[in-house]
Amino acid sequence: MSRARSTRADVRAFLRHLETVRNLSPNTLRAYGGDLDDLLAVLDAFGVTTFQAVDLFTLRRYLATLREKQLSPKSVARRISAIRALFRWLLGAGRIEIDPSQALRTPKRDRRLPRVLSPDEIEQLLETPPVDTWLGLRDRAIFETLYSTGARVSELAGLDLPDLDLADGTALLRGKGRKERLAGLGGPCLAALDAYFDAIAAMRVRRDRRAVFLNRYGARLSTRGIARVLDKHVAAAGLPSGVSPHTLRHSFATHILQAGANLREVQELLGHKNVASTQVYTHLTLDHLKQVYDRAHPRSGRRSKGRTR
Repeated sequence: MSRARSTRADVRAFLRHLETVRNLSPNTLRAYGGDLDDLLAVLDAFGVTTFQAVDLFTLRRYLATLREKQLSPKSVARRISAIRALFRWLLGAGRIEIDPSQALRTPKRDRRLPRVLSPDEIEQLLETPPVDTWLGLRDRAIFETLYSTGARVSELAGLDLPDLDLADGTALLRGKGRKERLAGLGGPCLAALDAYFDAIAAMRVRRDRRAVFLNRYGARLSTRGIARVLDKHVAAAGLPSGVSPHTLRHSFATHILQAGANLREVQELLGHKNVASTQVYTHLTLDHLKQVYDRAHPRSGRRSKGRTR
């Protein structure tokens, strides 16, 4: 085994590996870095300076500090995932001889069903932005593109002009781990994009030569900017609070499942690595099917009006 080195040096080397070898996205790297910085701070408080000195008891003590902070099961599970990835790399790189993280138990977490807008609510939102300003046309194009593609907000903010093929009706999305996938642009979405592009060309507002969606200064619109735009129009449309860009992604997935798409197809459209991530939508569509059954089937469980005993 190679010479002992500090925990901080090992974490820096691990993050470089994720960036250069695994080619993870900046957002994922930031998440790993934040979770492991928290681990390093606690190890410092424990007086532990090398990962060779970390055993299962040390890691369990660290998890106890997370419980004291009352972190959610989801946050704790994410920290454990980062720790396991780090220790797998340490073992493979010869930095440690035993991986104690494999014995850690991931906490069970309640899986909340995602918020989904009905088709009527989607239509209400899409019709809210005004069409007499370029910003209103931009906002409508943003919502149409989110709902047409099921894109994550980071994928939408990162869209460049060469990523769009308006003639073919497709967009190239770059998802987690910088994986690419093609998404469809429906007719209303293409019309909204055309109107938006015509408006910014007429107003000569463009400063960023590549970005699809621009802020009021002509630069690329950020993910936070997209969220603020949505908040404004959700309020104007009188829709429930808490609707986020991800709500449109959830609505996209749920509506196409209800229309007859299968789970594997939706997995591909969403860019999910594992079909388990897509299965949450089956609960939503099963609820929908039960409602249809109760309304339509003559023997759905309602008491019949036949003779009584």
